Amino acid sequence: MSAQLNSFPQTLTIAGTDSGGGAGVMADLKTMQERHVFSTAVIVAVTAQNTLGVQDFSALSKKLIDEQFASLADDMAIKACKTGMLADAEHVEIVVDNLKKYDFGPLIVDPVMIAKGGAPLLADSAIDVVKRDLLPLATVVTPNLPEAERLTDMTIKTPADMQAAAKKLRATGAKNIMIKGGHGNTEKVTDYVLLEDGKEFWLSAPRVDTIRTHGTGDTLSSAMTAEIAKGQDIESAIRLAKDFVEAAIRNTIQVGHGHGPLNHWAYGEEHPGK
Repeated sequence: MSAQLNSFPQTLTIAGTDSGGGAGVMADLKTMQERHVFSTAVIVAVTAQNTLGVQDFSALSKKLIDEQFASLADDMAIKACKTGMLADAEHVEIVVDNLKKYDFGPLIVDPVMIAKGGAPLLADSAIDVVKRDLLPLATVVTPNLPEAERLTDMTIKTPADMQAAAKKLRATGAKNIMIKGGHGNTEKVTDYVLLEDGKEFWLSAPRVDTIRTHGTGDTLSSAMTAEIAKGQDIESAIRLAKDFVEAAIRNTIQVGHGHGPLNHWAYGEEHPGK
C-alpha cells in the first residue's frame, strides 16, 4: 500500500485567476482534469475578468506566494508544472526563486503578456526578466506570434521568421520551443516546433471562424504539462496538446458576450477513454 502513496500524476499551474472561468488558472485546472492528472495551483494574481475583458487585477504578496509553493512541496509529488500570468518583474522573480528551490519536474512557460481583449497581463519591465531568468528554466516555451516578437525583438511575418525566432529563444536557454501561429491571417493555423535535439516540425489545423478562443494558450500549455507529468515525451505531449486545443475550439460552446471560452471536454468526447 505504501508504494502507491502519492503516486498519481500531479501537476502545478503557477498563474493568475480568471473570474470568468475561461483562461488562467481556471482553464489550466479544467484542462488538466480532462487529461486525467491531479492539478494544483499557486495563485500569483487575481483578476476581475469576463469574456469582454479584464476589468482589474491585483498581484499577491511574496509571503503568500512563497507559502503556496512551500505547502505544495511539503505534501505533493508534482511531476510537471507550468507558468502563465506572472504580472510584473517582481513576481517573475518570486516565481523563479521558488522554481529553483523546489523540484516540480519539467517546466512549461506560457509567456502570457496580453489578454484576448487587449489588457496587459505582464508589465513591459518584466519582459527582460522573463528572458534572463525564467526562460533558462523552461523545458518548453510556448509563445504566440506577438509574444515571440516581444521576446526576440524581431518582426515575425514568414515561416522563416518563425524559425529564426525559435533559434533566438533557444539561445536564452529554453530547451524546446513552440511558436504558435494563431495570430496570423492564413487559412490554417500553423505552429513551428524546435526541439532540444534539433528536430523541427510544423503543426497545422484549419482556422475556425470564431471569436470563442479565450484561454487557448493556457489550455495548450496545460494539456502539454499533463501529458509530460504522465510520462509522455516532449514531442508527443506537444502533438496531443495541439489536437486537444483544436477540438476545444472546433466544438464551440456559447458562453458570454465577447471572446468566449473553449470547450474543454470536447477532446474527451471525440476520443473516449483517451
